[in-house]
Amino acid sequence: MATTSTGAIEKTKSVEVKKKLNVLIVDDDTLTRKLHESIIKAIGGISQTAKNGEEAVNIHQNGNASFDLILMDKEMPEMDGLSATKKLREMKVTSMIIGVTSLADNEVERKAFMEAGLNHCLAKPLNKDKILPLINSLMDA
Repeated sequence: MATTSTGAIEKTKSVEVKKKLNVLIVDDDTLTRKLHESIIKAIGGISQTAKNGEEAVNIHQNGNASFDLILMDKEMPEMDGLSATKKLREMKVTSMIIGVTSLADNEVERKAFMEAGLNHCLAKPLNKDKILPLINSLMDA
């Protein structure tokens, strides 16, 4: 086994030791879903997508869904992220839910989204630097 401590080796060890991160990406925008999927893939995770909050709730209602993390957009048709987050928490979903919104700078909107049951709220556009500290804390827990 290599004893050299380079970033690449440590990263490889980290991926091998930790379980695969399982993420549900909920966003009505196709490009945003693809961006979030690429971020999750780049850090060694696996993802499933939903186009709105209603799809996210339905995925959980069959009882087979289990995600470490849910990336939840706030503004979507059918069921918005705030309503979906409330519903998921009522269903006893314990996944870390991170709100991802262009309204993160609006304190009233952000507070309402957080009160729906989010663990964190991040501003769009999401990138690896924004999400990685939260994922590391989740995987270390």
